[in-house]
Amino acid sequence: MEQPIYLLLENGEWFEGKSFGAQPANSGISGEVVFTTAMTGYLETLTDPSYCGQIVVQTFPLIGNYGIIPEDFESSRPRLTAYVVKEWCRVPSNFRNEGDLDAFLKGKGIPGLYGIDTRALTRRLRDHGSMNGLLTLTPPPYSKETIQALRNTRPEPPVPLVTRREPERFGEGETHIVLWDFGAKQNLIRELVRRGCRVTAVPSFFTAEQILALHPQGVLLSNGPGDPADNTAVIQETARLFAAKIPMMGVCLGHQLMALSRGAQTEKLPFGHRGANQPVKDNETGRVSITSQNHGYTVRPDSLPDCASLRFLNCNDGTCEGIVYRDAPAFSVQFHPEACAGPHDTAYLFDDFLKLVHHSESEGFSCR
Repeated sequence: MEQPIYLLLENGEWFEGKSFGAQPANSGISGEVVFTTAMTGYLETLTDPSYCGQIVVQTFPLIGNYGIIPEDFESSRPRLTAYVVKEWCRVPSNFRNEGDLDAFLKGKGIPGLYGIDTRALTRRLRDHGSMNGLLTLTPPPYSKETIQALRNTRPEPPVPLVTRREPERFGEGETHIVLWDFGAKQNLIRELVRRGCRVTAVPSFFTAEQILALHPQGVLLSNGPGDPADNTAVIQETARLFAAKIPMMGVCLGHQLMALSRGAQTEKLPFGHRGANQPVKDNETGRVSITSQNHGYTVRPDSLPDCASLRFLNCNDGTCEGIVYRDAPAFSVQFHPEACAGPHDTAYLFDDFLKLVHHSESEGFSCR
């Protein structure tokens, strides 16, 4: 008989489902409960370091149908706390498949819950905002003390947990790009190498001086988890890179850190943007692209400095999706142009970044 398991939310509501994957500890396992709306790409979701410390709910009802394909992973192992689905596929089918979802989660120590009404759970999170949750084998009722403790739970800053520990090199191209890793997805590296770059990925704790000592032609600030404002040392070092006038591109957390380094402010969204169907408008061209996103914070447009222009806007809620800096060869985007399994509408931004790198090299930087 399958083991019952419960998801308790900080508002006292709970959902009963069935356990798969690894068993949680006797005390349960907690994290911020968030939902993602992507219909494909569950492997990339599972291995995206930006989900560090979170209990991830898939809104698409059937997960695991094409199995486990390691070459599609975005990092070496999952960083999420737990995984919630309506139904997991027990007999996956794909010519690249190397296993099933249940065995994968067991092997990585990630507890899972299935068999609940994920639509009802998603509606709670949409209407009331993301909440802390506890995945537990202990059945209800739950005491006021347990619920209050869950409500008061605050995770440690996650970037130091997910960054690499030492520099790594990828590719043999002539253009040298430093990837500043705050929890980087592997496809950022793949996209650069595909375009003829030699990539040096460095840890989040590297200083601007250490990065510049590598003599890069450009720096890409990666995605990553958590509240951007927690990364005070990185914000200070980013300001030094701006002062050095080296070409820069920021993605997701990297976008937020660049803005904070120039005096802008960030704020938490009610339930974030997570999924592969976020429409974004380019204010320069009027073009709307469908993008993949995974973030819970946003840059406040009204806090941008005079040197920054708001280039991209979210068509659903009007939040900031991209910034161009006029006093430095730099731009950033909140969404993921490297998205796998897609969409690929904005992959051209890597080409724009490399054009910026080569233009700065050949002509020197000048204000636009």
